[in-house]
Amino acid sequence: MRRIGALIFPGFELLDVFGPMEMFGLLEDDFQLELVAETPGPIQSNQRLKAIAEHSISDDTHYDILFVPGGAGTRREVGNHRLLDWISTSAEKMEFTLSVCTGSALLAKAGVLDNRRATTNKAAYSWVRTQGPNVNWVPQARWVEDGPFLTSSGVSAGMDMTLGAIALMHGEDRAEEVAKWCEYSWHKDKSHDPFAQIHGLV
Repeated sequence: MRRIGALIFPGFELLDVFGPMEMFGLLEDDFQLELVAETPGPIQSNQRLKAIAEHSISDDTHYDILFVPGGAGTRREVGNHRLLDWISTSAEKMEFTLSVCTGSALLAKAGVLDNRRATTNKAAYSWVRTQGPNVNWVPQARWVEDGPFLTSSGVSAGMDMTLGAIALMHGEDRAEEVAKWCEYSWHKDKSHDPFAQIHGLV
């Protein structure tokens, strides 16, 4: 059983979190899902729906997987040194650290992606790059795996990355089962990224 700490903050992107959590959550014997925030309680998403974080970054809670979404709120949180320090300290202890969309900006600003390959939402690619000048940013990728770090392109790409993560941990057949349960067409090719061309990155 791996415990996932899914970070949420004001302005997080709903699908970034709950698409992947749907997939992890279908494997209830393998993953325990928890929402964590700087302070516990209801946290408003970018779509104004609120989710309740039961745990705080101040709690001494052990997670096996750190999950960081994106959303408009990341542009504020890159200046939140308390949160960035928690991400930096936590990532050192994780078996895996995953980000979706501009969540990689938080990982980059926290310094945990230095000298690693990573990607992000292609519409926000230029801004995210400024948060991690020592990161080897990949302009065309649906998601990128570099050691224990998995980073994905924008929003829905997080579900492809999640299935990739499940395949790493439990095998591709298991990931295919999850995709079938979700009636989701999994883009297995990590380089499948038409949005890079749309946004003029290639």
